Amino acid sequence: MGFEEKLPIRLSPRFSVEKAHAIQLRLSKQVVHEDTLPETINYVAGVDVAYAKGLSIGAVAVLDFASLSLKDSQVVCLKTRFPYIPTLLSFREIPPAYSAIKKLRTMPDIFLVDGQGFAHPYRLGFATHLGLAIDRPTIGVAKSLLCGKVGPVGEYGWSPVMDGGEIVGAEVVTKPGTRPIYVSVGHRVSLKRAIDIVRSCTRTYRTPEPIRRAHMLANEEKRKLR
Repeated sequence: MGFEEKLPIRLSPRFSVEKAHAIQLRLSKQVVHEDTLPETINYVAGVDVAYAKGLSIGAVAVLDFASLSLKDSQVVCLKTRFPYIPTLLSFREIPPAYSAIKKLRTMPDIFLVDGQGFAHPYRLGFATHLGLAIDRPTIGVAKSLLCGKVGPVGEYGWSPVMDGGEIVGAEVVTKPGTRPIYVSVGHRVSLKRAIDIVRSCTRTYRTPEPIRRAHMLANEEKRKLR
């Protein structure tokens, strides 16, 4: 299977949602659920995508893992070439995100992606698809549950998300008194390590700082376009 198939397909008369789902299921078999991260993480990135005036805005912010200070950032605007189709958002969002990542001067050890990872009906959300495309460790961090049911809180303080008899992610409360977020494996990281990293990157806000900074960059560019 070539690298091109891991990147989003272009719409053509032969495109169908069923074919896209088949690609997702096939690629999901390549997801690595084990840690390939260094023991000490130096840099962590957040990835977000926004939309304005027919453009897709990909933003990536690289932070120092210990201090969460900004070290590098890139924003790229591309013409949006894929429609909004539930469960197929990665086909729409990878091109701008991938283009922004390619411009980075500081490559992070792991990417926190604003979207689903393995906790997806076809086990290939934005974070998972992006992780395979760039072959880097990624974590899905979503604000809502896309599939499965949340189990009881376990000994580590998070609740597993179960779907089809398997654990596909976790419901995690990052700040007391706030709504939970949903963490799942993107690629080349275990679920437990993913949760630990997300918690380490959370400070004042419910959303992990790398994603919050990427979101701010994307929205700033969106305001300029308007």
